[in-house]
Amino acid sequence: MSVSRRSVLTTAAGAAASFAASTPPVAAAESRLPAPTVHVLRSAADFAVEKLRTVAPNVTAFPVGTRFEKWVYSQNGDWVGGFWPGILWMAWLHSQDDDFRTWALASAQKLAPRQYDTGTHDLGFLFYPSWVTAWRLTGDDAWRTGAVQAADSLIQRYNPRGHFIRAWGALNDQKNAGRVIIDTMMNLDLLAFASRQTGDQKYLDIAVEHAKTTRRVFPRADGSTPHVYDFDPNTGTPIGPNTVQGYSPTSCWSRGQAWGLYGFTTMYRRTGNPDFLSTARTLADYALAALTPDHIPVWDYRAPQQPHDIKDASAGAIMACGLLDLSTATGTPSYRDAALRLLTALSQTCLTTKSTRADATVARCTRNRPAEDGIEISLPYADYYLLEGILRVLRPQDIDRAIDLSTL
Repeated sequence: MSVSRRSVLTTAAGAAASFAASTPPVAAAESRLPAPTVHVLRSAADFAVEKLRTVAPNVTAFPVGTRFEKWVYSQNGDWVGGFWPGILWMAWLHSQDDDFRTWALASAQKLAPRQYDTGTHDLGFLFYPSWVTAWRLTGDDAWRTGAVQAADSLIQRYNPRGHFIRAWGALNDQKNAGRVIIDTMMNLDLLAFASRQTGDQKYLDIAVEHAKTTRRVFPRADGSTPHVYDFDPNTGTPIGPNTVQGYSPTSCWSRGQAWGLYGFTTMYRRTGNPDFLSTARTLADYALAALTPDHIPVWDYRAPQQPHDIKDASAGAIMACGLLDLSTATGTPSYRDAALRLLTALSQTCLTTKSTRADATVARCTRNRPAEDGIEISLPYADYYLLEGILRVLRPQDIDRAIDLSTL
């Protein structure tokens, strides 16, 4: 396949310069929504921004989750480091307070050593909401260059025999060498970005091959997915489904389902491949049918105690963003309606508004239920995707400038 023929992105400098002209479209976006929905979403974003104004000045590393409502930090960012600068960028877009811009740039800069990290598939999570967004909103080419370097590191994890990007482990470590996880769908847009910026199709080709492999082996007939699928790394032969964060190899971990929904929709936008859009719809339809009346996903849609099980608000926030994207891509209003219900439910039932000590915005998240790690806590990606989802609704042109919502 060849790289998309659409023109290279409008320069980030031009995008940044046009930011100030966004107010009328914002008003227009809000005018198409019921007033109560606008109030709930705007109030949630305002709450997040005020929380960040208090917390951000004292954050010197990367939040990975909370303990007793206070952020616990990683110095190198672990796999979630991109979300903190991403949250700050979202706050800047909503508030236009330049303190958030300053904090976002300083935080993103701390990720610089990770652009050479070949030991993780999560370079998209690390560099898209931080460095790609920084380039798009400031025009400073150093951010673009670093993001492309991160893509160079990521493609070294590609297995040409199995047509997949391995998820975990160092390149010379045979353990997990054939392990693929649904989360990787969210890291592919960094590769699409690199192809657009360099004109070199190799990045996008690898992203497409990985997405095709994921589409072939992950979705079940009913649209559910496992967390993991294993291959023989030496031959590329499929072995079968597995899990780490889901209940079982035959269950459906809700956050993974959300990663898949969002990731396949993004890959459709970057390639125009209708198979990716069809897969996104299938995953969305399954997840929507599995939601409980409160519209907050349980941590695993097929765990024995569902629907009366612990929740994962982060899955709901990710799912809402994916559904908004999918509604635009398909022209299906019901997906947008479902996303608005999710965002409203999150804003009304999952925020830390009643706590005087909470560092985070979103509560009721579950990191890794099988490991009893992070049950009913806050997670940085929940805060990030809640704000992204709200801005997709209230300030669509501004969020487009930050993360590129364009379609072929």
